[in-house]
Amino acid sequence: MRRLLLLLLALLPLAAPASAAAPDFALLDHHGRAVTAQDFAGRPMLVYFGYTFCPDFCPTSLAAIGRALELLDETETARVAPLFVTLDPERDTPAVLAPYVGAFHPKMIGLTGAPDAIAAMAKAYRVKWEKAPLGDGYAINHATSIFLVAPGGGMIRLPHGTPPETLAAKLREMMR
Repeated sequence: MRRLLLLLLALLPLAAPASAAAPDFALLDHHGRAVTAQDFAGRPMLVYFGYTFCPDFCPTSLAAIGRALELLDETETARVAPLFVTLDPERDTPAVLAPYVGAFHPKMIGLTGAPDAIAAMAKAYRVKWEKAPLGDGYAINHATSIFLVAPGGGMIRLPHGTPPETLAAKLREMMR
């Protein structure tokens, strides 16, 4: 029931005020380098929260993001920062994230870090999630929204299932 509630919440498109700036963060990328929101300043960001062991929503959303990037030309793609933020830093180390994000698009950047830093970023984006027991291990029940963050401020939240063509069109609008 709780997972259903989280998924229903994720389907509601929410728009942040146009003046809203991207929440700051301090994490590690999939190469183990420290990064902050400032490293992506001046670039539109595509932000998705999930985890590599996710059996359904994450691969579907990341495939859509990868396809959206393919629909852009090289110059446009170079300007975009596609970020996959793990909600499972316990298992999703840089070594695990690197091949995972690379499978969806070579420009995709995986982010991990200390659990409190991940929780703070998820809270800043209003992403609901929880660790849930599953057999001998656990799963991460999580919201499935894709966030588009404009370079000068402003953010929109799109639901799971947003077509790649829509993502690419919205990115082009942000780059104008």
